[in-house]
Amino acid sequence: MIHIKSNRELDLMRQSGKMVARVLMELTKLAVPGMKLIELDQAAEELTLSFGAKPSFKGYIGYKHSLCTSVNEQVVHGIPTDRVLKDGDIIGLDFGLSYQGFHGDSAVTIAVGAVSDSAKELMLITKQSLYAGIDAARSGNTIKDVASAIENVVKPHGFGIVKEFVGHGIGQKLHEDPQIPNYAAGASTLKLKPGMTIAIEPMVNRGTHKVKVLGDKWTAVTNDGHLSAHYEHSIAITDGDPEILTAWENITSNSDIQELLKQLKEKGTYGQRGPNPA
Repeated sequence: MIHIKSNRELDLMRQSGKMVARVLMELTKLAVPGMKLIELDQAAEELTLSFGAKPSFKGYIGYKHSLCTSVNEQVVHGIPTDRVLKDGDIIGLDFGLSYQGFHGDSAVTIAVGAVSDSAKELMLITKQSLYAGIDAARSGNTIKDVASAIENVVKPHGFGIVKEFVGHGIGQKLHEDPQIPNYAAGASTLKLKPGMTIAIEPMVNRGTHKVKVLGDKWTAVTNDGHLSAHYEHSIAITDGDPEILTAWENITSNSDIQELLKQLKEKGTYGQRGPNPA
């Protein structure tokens, strides 16, 4: 069942979306060579709790962390561990939180230090496909229109669009109806209506579209070991342009975040090594 959000509910989702954007923005600054994945997870949770919000992922179907950290060939749902980021890695940061009962969900893939041209191309095309999908997410258009827009950006480059994992509705639940595939053949002709809120999230592989889940039951990796990229925004369907609820442009000031980060680093919140990630 698809829940059409009221103006009050949309306002709450804007607030949760802004918080998600703030957390991700700070995580991208922390994701440098020498940083442990678990330290990124700790930072995400500390920031979330400081907002009076709750991590959406922690406890979801038994997941034990607040953040998903997918490195290189890892596609989605990578578990934060003591793995240390290295120069040349790419990392997908997937994060969600709940504020006053409404969820926000977003993901970004970033370069750690200097990365290869092939990695840069993959990230660029995947990001472009996300915004193509968002642009197609207009009242009267269908889910298939969104999926086709994503596929039309990716397909000319010969990259693999992941089929096992798709976008979704979002609101009082992290995952709601409808599903939002990233390829036309898997998408419905359901028409989008104002008040619908969805998370669009293309996952694109440098090689084959096929993936497998590792023994930890969470981490999905590419079958051929090639790189994967993942971008996501939560959006609202309106009478006009789609509204990106998790857009970083919505953040007018992050001075409060900077002060909080300073305090967390002084406490050594990011792990045993304290404030120095090197």
